[in-house]
Amino acid sequence: MIVPHGRLRITESAWMAETWQEHELSADDFLGGRLRICQPKHGYRAGIDPVLLAASVPARRGDTVLELGCGAGTAMLCLGRRVPDLELTGVELQPAYAELARRNASDNDLKAEIITADLAELPASITQRQYTHVIANPPYFDRRVSTPAQNAGREVALGEDLSLASWVAVAVKRIAPKGYMSFIHRAERLPDLLAASGAHLGSLTVLPLIPRQGRAARLILLRGRKGGRADFKLHQGWILHEGSAHPGDRENYTNATACVLRDGAALEF
Repeated sequence: MIVPHGRLRITESAWMAETWQEHELSADDFLGGRLRICQPKHGYRAGIDPVLLAASVPARRGDTVLELGCGAGTAMLCLGRRVPDLELTGVELQPAYAELARRNASDNDLKAEIITADLAELPASITQRQYTHVIANPPYFDRRVSTPAQNAGREVALGEDLSLASWVAVAVKRIAPKGYMSFIHRAERLPDLLAASGAHLGSLTVLPLIPRQGRAARLILLRGRKGGRADFKLHQGWILHEGSAHPGDRENYTNATACVLRDGAALEF
C-alpha cells in the first residue's frame, strides 16, 4: 500500500515505522520543567520554535484553540500550561505523533482533543466548529529547492507538501469572527505568508526573531485577525541571544527570551 503524501509518496512500511518503543523516546522538560514532553530520540523533535509560538498567542481563559499539525503537542500544551482553562484541539497527520500528543496531554494533566487527520481532508468534528485561535508551525522547507530528510517522520514535519497558502486557507476557515491566526515560519517565507493571509485577515502584525544583535532574522511570528481593521505592523525584532557570537557550550538567551522559554512568560507584541 502507498500512503499518498504529495510528491513524497511515503510507503506504508515507512509510515508505520514511526512508532516507538519506550527506549526510543525521551522525556524532555519545557518551560523550566513545568511541562514534560515525550518525543522520539530520532525523528522530528521540538525545539524552541513551538514554545515561542505558544508564548505569542494572545489567549485568555476559556478560549478555544486549534493547532494544525500539532506533532507531539508541544506548542498547544505550552499554551495550555500558560493560560488556564483553554479548550485545546490538535490535528496531526502522523498517527504515532498524534498518539504522543495524547499521551503528553494526559501526562501533564492538560485536557486536549487530538485528531489524526490530513489538513486537506479534515473531519466534520473540525469543519463544523470555529475557534478563537488557530495556531501552526508549518513545515519550513520547500522541497522543490531543498533536500528531503531521510527520517520519514521528520520529513513530514519539515518538508512542505501542502502549500503554505493552503495552510493559511485551512486556518482562516476555522477562525471564529474576531479570532486570531498565529503562525511561526522562516523569515524568507514572509512574503508568501503575507500574500496568503492578507486576502482573508486584517490587523496583520509581524515580529522578526533575530538570533543575535546585528544578525538578520531567521524566523518570524505572524498574527492576523478575522475582521481586524488595523494597519499592518512590523515590530522591532526580538533578540534571542546575548552578544554577537556564541560563547561556547552553554546557553546565553536574553533575559526576555529566558523568561519565555524557562518561566512560561508571554511573548507580547
